[in-house]
Amino acid sequence: MIVVMKSSATTEQIEKVENRLIRLGFKTHPIHGEKSTVIGAIGDKTVLSQESIINMDGVETIMPITKPYKLISRELVKGNTTVTVGNVLVGGDEIILFAGPCAVESEEQYITSALKVKEAGGHILRGGAFKPRTSPYAFQGLEEAGLKIMAQAREITGLPFVTEVVDTRDVELVAKYADMIQIGARNMQNFRLLTEVGKTKKPVLLKRGLAATIEEWLMSAEYIIAEGNADIILCERGIRTYETTTRNTLDISAIPVIKELTHLPIVVDPSHATGKRQWIPALSNASIAAGADGLIIEVHHNPCEALCDGPQSLDPEQFRSVVKALKPIAAAVGRKL
Repeated sequence: MIVVMKSSATTEQIEKVENRLIRLGFKTHPIHGEKSTVIGAIGDKTVLSQESIINMDGVETIMPITKPYKLISRELVKGNTTVTVGNVLVGGDEIILFAGPCAVESEEQYITSALKVKEAGGHILRGGAFKPRTSPYAFQGLEEAGLKIMAQAREITGLPFVTEVVDTRDVELVAKYADMIQIGARNMQNFRLLTEVGKTKKPVLLKRGLAATIEEWLMSAEYIIAEGNADIILCERGIRTYETTTRNTLDISAIPVIKELTHLPIVVDPSHATGKRQWIPALSNASIAAGADGLIIEVHHNPCEALCDGPQSLDPEQFRSVVKALKPIAAAVGRKL
């Protein structure tokens, strides 16, 4: 439920209401707006006598939250949440580009690619130090050595970086190095991992599962925010359908739906959606036109030699062309790049 405080409510009155809810067993999430404060309260409503809250000083009204996901719902927060990653703001007027190779393969490979990403206009570096692969015999990543290389690239380029965590045992390690933690599609419903990542208070990039519904995806985000971490960016990366021409099927409709249902930013991964580099530009254009707050694109300085996802990686010049083509589209929808 939502407890809406009067615009004249004092800090002391707000704290008293919150403390009463906590004593009743609720988890509280106060949101301080320009005109008034609302308190999101998650818990067993059967223990609550609404009169005990509505009659408290400073309370305007009490409203139910009808969606199963409570804290990320627009019923609780009407405006748009922005997330700061390093020195980059995601969810504002500017379209944000996450870019870099699928995996950190070596210091030379990653830093070369990172420099090219920055030159072309990228804002946040991406790359995998831990790689969950379909085959146990495929390249699994450099682990902490890869994290150190990404941290070095951040120092050289000035760009923050996001990388994936795949195991609860590695959350603390990844959080030590990364500016943002990614939960990949295969781990979207790994609830223990979601909970541990929520406790870090690091910004989180949450990818949609291989065949997840939008509600399932949002419920996964709720696990993170329930731990007190509201810095979540959703990532649509295509879902598995009967179509085999592309790697996945990009759900463009998810972008406006997410914008309607939740206050969280959403970015799109056209690389994993299509699986083939020649279709990435078209999907990138369509995603920004549909209202996405950014894109996450695989860029490798030499895709033919990539150890992971070479066919869906752009080379630096192709990435530069994508960025150039996106600028007028961003302007047409009232954004900038």
